[in-house]
Amino acid sequence: MLATIWLAVFSTSLSLRAVDPIVPQIAAGLSEPIPTVALLATAFALPYALMQPVLGAAADVLGKTRMMFACLVVVTAATFAGALAPNLSFLMASRVVAGIVAGGIFPVSLALVAQVVPVAGRQVAIGRLLAGAMLGNLLGASAAGAVADIVGWRAVFVFNGFCAAAALLAAFIGFGGPGAKPPQAIHLAAVPASYRAIFSHPLAKFCFGAVLLEGMFLFGLFPFIASLLHAAGEERATIAGLVIAGFGAGGILYAFVVALALSVLGQRWMMFLGGLLMGLGLMALAVQPAWPTQLAIFVVFGLAFYLLHGVIQIVVIELAPAARSTAAAMHSTFFFLGQSIGPVFYRIGFAELGTTASFVIGGTVLIATGVICAIWLVHRPR
Repeated sequence: MLATIWLAVFSTSLSLRAVDPIVPQIAAGLSEPIPTVALLATAFALPYALMQPVLGAAADVLGKTRMMFACLVVVTAATFAGALAPNLSFLMASRVVAGIVAGGIFPVSLALVAQVVPVAGRQVAIGRLLAGAMLGNLLGASAAGAVADIVGWRAVFVFNGFCAAAALLAAFIGFGGPGAKPPQAIHLAAVPASYRAIFSHPLAKFCFGAVLLEGMFLFGLFPFIASLLHAAGEERATIAGLVIAGFGAGGILYAFVVALALSVLGQRWMMFLGGLLMGLGLMALAVQPAWPTQLAIFVVFGLAFYLLHGVIQIVVIELAPAARSTAAAMHSTFFFLGQSIGPVFYRIGFAELGTTASFVIGGTVLIATGVICAIWLVHRPR
């Protein structure tokens, strides 16, 4: 079960950041302005966020493996459709469809891990699952840039489509078909009570507020990395992909050190350090350093993000143990809502305030987020 989940998360994570380093190539190929094409990130993230309450509840009612399998089917078809896009509107539509269903994979995978792994080993198990996601992000971003430079941006979608199809086949084998019924029946009438239980928990506002801000001020920047490098004279999509892939490398590093960090730092200091490093990294980008330095900063971003985010995930899936898929879905709703708002913030901020002020604002917010979580976000079973 865990191996199948890992493969599904890895394969779908390939396409999550694959568009970011090829924004200038897509813009040139479809004769559209770069800032407009950068909103492809919002086209994926906004529907992903808005559909989470529906998908999470459906996974609890219909079955988590069933939901993951169905979503893999649609993600595969939508990714291949993106490769055939004749214009930006069609490409946007394919990303919207992919975003709608992609949320039925990673958030539900968290709930499945919580279902089969005891609490004592859950953060390490989730850390390994995150390693799959980050490896997908790393290879997706770096490979996308290289493939776009050699073959063209459409080949990126073809490659990701075949990877999603391979994950679909693996899920059919690993789940014994298109998924199974949930072991405990949950009726639709119980869904409102699940949401009340989640949002009435005193820690919910810290969990969901923190991931909203992470999505806005850290991930909202990613679609602009290629264009910022482009403006500085670095036009190779391969380099943009390599820089963004640094985030994935930092996430994999987190998977190796999470057990040690828990024993040495504890959850409070992990959250504080994560927020601090993310904020300082954003401020360092304000001076627009050379791309090797930006790569190093993105490695720090990956490690720092999961130092904070990994603890939040553990708390989220215990907000309402009887409705873990729903809770994990709400977590993703706020996280991807932040990712959909973030590119809009940076687009306006860069134009009206300048890059330095925008980076300083984002960095300050992330440092404050880490401090607040370190003070208040400690799980206490009710």
